Amino acid sequence: MSTAQTGSERATGSAATVDLKLEVVAIPVSDVDRAKAFYEGLGWTLDADFMIGKDFRAVQLTPPGSASSIHLDTTGVPGSARGTFLVVSDIEAARKELITRGAYP
Repeated sequence: MSTAQTGSERATGSAATVDLKLEVVAIPVSDVDRAKAFYEGLGWTLDADFMIGKDFRAVQLTPPGSASSIHLDTTGVPGSARGTFLVVSDIEAARKELITRGAYP
C-alpha cells in the first residue's frame, strides 16, 4: 500500500471523488486526409470524420487497445506536438509491426 499523496489530496486534504480520464490529444497536421490515411494504415480505428459548419473538420482516431484518442487539428502548427508518448507492452513487436505497416524505415 502506498502512502504517496496525489495532487488533489495535497490541495484538498482528501482523495478525489471524481473519476478523471484523458480522452483526446490534439495533433496539429497540415493535411488531414494524409494524416488520417497514415494512422488508419497503422491499424488505428477511425472514430469520427465530419464537418462542423464549413470551416472545421473533426477527425478522431484511436490506437488499438487505447482508451485515449488523437484529434487531427489544422489550426495548430504542424509537427509542433511535443511530450506525447505512445506506450507499448512490447517495444520489439511494436517496431516490427510499424515497419510492416510502412510507418518506420
